[in-house]
Amino acid sequence: MPQPADPPDAGPPEHSGPPDPAVPGLARPASAGLPGSGDRSGQDGADGGPSRTERPAGERRADRARRVADVLRQQILAGGYDGARLPDEAALARDFTASRNTVRDALALLAAEGLVQRRRGIGTVVVGHRHPHPLDRLTGLAETLGAAGEVRNEVRVAEVVTAPAAVAARLGRTVVHLERVRHLAGSPLSLDNSYLAVDVGRRLLGADLAGRDVFGLIEEATGQPLGAADVTVAPAVADANTAALLAVPTGAPLFAIERLSRLADGRPVDLEYLRVRGDRMTLSATLHR
Repeated sequence: MPQPADPPDAGPPEHSGPPDPAVPGLARPASAGLPGSGDRSGQDGADGGPSRTERPAGERRADRARRVADVLRQQILAGGYDGARLPDEAALARDFTASRNTVRDALALLAAEGLVQRRRGIGTVVVGHRHPHPLDRLTGLAETLGAAGEVRNEVRVAEVVTAPAAVAARLGRTVVHLERVRHLAGSPLSLDNSYLAVDVGRRLLGADLAGRDVFGLIEEATGQPLGAADVTVAPAVADANTAALLAVPTGAPLFAIERLSRLADGRPVDLEYLRVRGDRMTLSATLHR
C-alpha cells in the first residue's frame, strides 16, 4: 500500500528509491531542482545530487522584469508604440503572464533608459526614439536618416597629417584627417574621425563637408563607387570631452565603430572611427546562414 507523503518540514522518505509518480498525493522532493523549488544552497538533494542554489524572491522578480523589458524595448525601438501610450499594467501583466509588480519594475527599467515616461493620470508614454541604421548596407548618414530630419556636420578638423601607424598600414603614411560632429534634426548624433587616402582626401578639402556625406564626395572625386567596408562595433562610454561634444553625460553609453571602406576596385580609401550616441541609434543587419 503506498505510503503517504512526508510533511513539508520532514526529511527525505525512508525508502531508497524515488517516489512513484503514479501515486497520487506523494510529494516531489525539493531536490528535483525545479525553478523556485526553495532548496538551500550547498545541500544535496534526496538523491545525493547537488541541488539548485536558492535565489532571493526579489532577484527572481528582477529576472522576470528584465525579460519583460527586453521584449517591450524591442517593440518600442521597432516603432510599435511610437509616440503612443503603452497598454496599462494589467493588460501587460496578462500579455506577459506576469505580476503587476514585475511589469512595474520592467517599466521602471525602460524609464531609466529614457524610452518611456510614467505620467500621472495618463499612464506610460513612449518618449524615446532611436533611429535604425543598417550594417549590411554601405550608406552615409544622410542617405540613411535624411528622412528623419536635417543632417548637419560641424567640421572641427580638415587637414593633411602624418598618419598614426595603425592608419598608415591601411592608407599610407600621409592622409587627410577630418573630424566632424554630426547633427540630426538639431541634436548631436555622432563624433566622426575620418582618415582618407591623401590623393582622394585632398580633393575633398574644398568640398561641402558641412552639408554632405563623405561617401558621395569620395565617389565624385574618384569617379567610381564604393564597393565594400569592414565594420567593427564595440560598446563604449563617453569621456568628458566626447560627452561635451555630443551633449550627453560623462559615462553615457556609445557605439564605438571602426569602418574601413574600399572602392569598387578593392582599394581602401576611408578609415573611420565613430562615436555614436547609444540613446539615438540602433544598429541592425540581416544575416544569412
